[in-house]
Amino acid sequence: MKIGILGGTFDPLHFGHIRPAIEVKQQLELDEIWLMPNHIPPHKNTTHVSTVDRLAMAQAACEQYPELKLCTIEAKRDTPSYTVTTLTTLKQQYPQHEFYFLMGMDSFLSLQSWHQWQRLFTLCHLVVCQRPGWQLSADHPMQAIITAQEANTVVNATSKSGNIFQVPITEQPFSSTQIRANLAQQLPTDAALPASVQQYIAQHQLYSSKA
Repeated sequence: MKIGILGGTFDPLHFGHIRPAIEVKQQLELDEIWLMPNHIPPHKNTTHVSTVDRLAMAQAACEQYPELKLCTIEAKRDTPSYTVTTLTTLKQQYPQHEFYFLMGMDSFLSLQSWHQWQRLFTLCHLVVCQRPGWQLSADHPMQAIITAQEANTVVNATSKSGNIFQVPITEQPFSSTQIRANLAQQLPTDAALPASVQQYIAQHQLYSSKA
C-alpha cells in the first residue's frame, strides 16, 4: 500500500493537520495516512499535555476519519524522535508498503539541519505541502535538491523511495498555540478541532487554565 506519514506533536491535533493530509491522500492516491505523534520531539523542548493524551486525541480523530490511522512507533520511544530512525524501522516492519513523508515547505527549507537527512531519500518519498508565504528561492540550497529529485521522479516513476512531490494544499488558518489559548479562555474551537478531539479535551479538561 501507499502510506502517507504525518508526524508532529499534535498538541492538540487540529484541522490544520487533518485537512492537508486528506488533500495529499486524494491528490497522490494514497491508501492511508498514518498520524504519528512523537514522544520527545528533537526540535521542541516540551509539550503541554502528556503523550498518552496526545495519542488518545489522535486515535479519536482516526475513529472519526477512517482514512487516518494511528502510528505509535515514535510515542513509544524513550529517545528523541529522529525521522530517519523511525522510517528505517517502518521499512523493516512493513517492507511491502511505500511510504510518503509529509512536510510543509517551511520544514523542507530546514531539512539540511535534520539528523542524517540524506538517508530519507532511500527510505521514502517526500511530499512537500506548499503553503502561502513559504517560497523556495532559486539560490536556496534546497532548490538543487528538489530539482535533482524531481528529475529522478520522472525517470524512476515506479521507485519506492527518493521522489519529491510538491502538492498545493488549501491554507488552514489554525495553529496549536492559538487553539490552546482559546481553550484556556473557554473560547469556541469548533472551526479548528474535530468533534471527537473536542470531546476528549472537554472530558479530560485539557488546556484549561484550571487544569
